[in-house]
Amino acid sequence: MGTKSITYAGHSAVFVGMGGKRIAIDPWLKGNPLCPQSLANPKELDLIVLTHGHADHASDAARVAQESSAQLAATYELAMIMIAQGVPQEKVIPMNKGGTADIGGVSITLTNALHSSSFDAPSGPLYAGEACGAVLAARDFTVYHAGDTSLFSDIKLIGEAHKPDVALLPIGDRFTMGPREAALAASWAMCRLAVPIHYKTFGLLSGTYQEFSKECAALGVECAEMAPGETRAF
Repeated sequence: MGTKSITYAGHSAVFVGMGGKRIAIDPWLKGNPLCPQSLANPKELDLIVLTHGHADHASDAARVAQESSAQLAATYELAMIMIAQGVPQEKVIPMNKGGTADIGGVSITLTNALHSSSFDAPSGPLYAGEACGAVLAARDFTVYHAGDTSLFSDIKLIGEAHKPDVALLPIGDRFTMGPREAALAASWAMCRLAVPIHYKTFGLLSGTYQEFSKECAALGVECAEMAPGETRAF
């Protein structure tokens, strides 16, 4: 993984290289039908960031944390669930929206997202705090992962405050924004590059990159599709 890079693992799972750190966002790897086997068992990770508790984002996070040396950052409620799932307490970084934590020169800021959040425990669904987006920044590279969200106008404020180089935006529709709304979100985020996530995985996710690309072009937004397993250096 390069100094400044993004590797797409399918669905909403991405690996980010920045500030000399290897970071996984929403590492749903085992069980993810789009994740290449070569990415399913990352051993060398410094940090895991979770946007919310749903199974297609957080169900594999405790395993990934336990099998690597990574710290794990999440909203307070989800962080406590991760501890209950076996992640050592000293590795867990509880946070909440609007807060920023500095991890060895990489800053994590949790942003708003409009979505639900629960965690499927053996005893039944657990409240996992509110859903979030996440902004990761180090030196001259900033990445905004919107998590699962609908379109909301404060994405403009995220763009103004953080000026992300890359915005990772859900386009699948049904459970999140569709392509048209995601393209508008990309323009509001003022990113240099918009990359679609949370699509293709299941039949109910009907949004396509072709639609997203067309809507981005109409708004003057640069976008790029990443295949699962692909790494893009910046």
